[in-house]
Amino acid sequence: MSKLHQSRFTNDEARWQAICARNAAAEGAFWIAVSTTGVYCRPGCPARLPKRENIVFYETRAAARAAGFRPCKRCQPDEPPLAERQARLVEQAVKMIEQAETPPTLDELSNKIGVSPHHLHRLFKAQLGVTPKQYATARRAGKLQAALAAGTRVTDAVYDAGFNAPSRMYEQSGQRLGMTPGKARQKGQGEDVRFTLAESWLGRTLVAATEKGICSIQFGDTDEEMMEALRARFPLADLTEAETGSAYADWVEQTLAFIEQPLAVPSMPLDVRGTAFQEQVWRALMRVQPGETRTYTDIAKSIGRPKAVRAVASACGANRLAVVIPCHRIIGKDGAMSGYRWGIKRKEQLLEKERS
Repeated sequence: MSKLHQSRFTNDEARWQAICARNAAAEGAFWIAVSTTGVYCRPGCPARLPKRENIVFYETRAAARAAGFRPCKRCQPDEPPLAERQARLVEQAVKMIEQAETPPTLDELSNKIGVSPHHLHRLFKAQLGVTPKQYATARRAGKLQAALAAGTRVTDAVYDAGFNAPSRMYEQSGQRLGMTPGKARQKGQGEDVRFTLAESWLGRTLVAATEKGICSIQFGDTDEEMMEALRARFPLADLTEAETGSAYADWVEQTLAFIEQPLAVPSMPLDVRGTAFQEQVWRALMRVQPGETRTYTDIAKSIGRPKAVRAVASACGANRLAVVIPCHRIIGKDGAMSGYRWGIKRKEQLLEKERS
């Protein structure tokens, strides 16, 4: 526990106020012992709040034990914090899914981890934003996409990714990849990508879409550099300007409106193309509210992968949907602006506007 953290609760009155308010920041800063029950607890113990005169404060658990108190069975003060234990359960389930040749069922996961299926399903959805089944589907799609991009034969890629039949893959891959597996392997050959170049409050803006939804939002100093980036991403696709009055043009207008006022969930469909892990990170980014910021470490913890900080940073860098997937809300641990694909100045402008 840092000295700065502990300094917030240096006297008994501040500690009493913290436990009355169930202040999460008090976790680990001090411990409470209850003279009437003989136990010591976390500051946020969910048990009924004891009377003030029955509480003794200790800076360490060892001091409470030395005074003759035993650990509370309700909040388990000698165990890691509840949020950390829950994150470990989800991380364990994620590893099982990623290491399995075929996606395990919810019952199989819960039996091996030792929790009920309902509890695991709820924790998984709360921390990652998807169910275990959806995560397994995304992982298979990610493996399929990577194999196709590497030139692997479609049939081989299908079975290597864990699909037990090509028909099962075709039921899901179009929605996940935004194109058929053959087109993915051919870098979008035969696919229509419509684009619009426009002026937004952040400067020159390119918005592109496939028949599935918005696939690219980028800013640049010149139209040429943005078009070059789009061609590099879809080298064999048919790139044409969005026609006025078309569904593509409507999506573009909705996107430009969202860039102007990014305070609601985007209404236009999105054609998000990434690995299972990247999509996991991008969903976590979309849960960060306007005006708020997070660090790479925060995002890694929120998806149950606390050690994957560098991978999270890489996924943020791979984001192709500026503002809609709000990687601009990621800052350094010291509060400084971290790198941003479309320039630090635009990042500062976005954060300033959202905070105001």
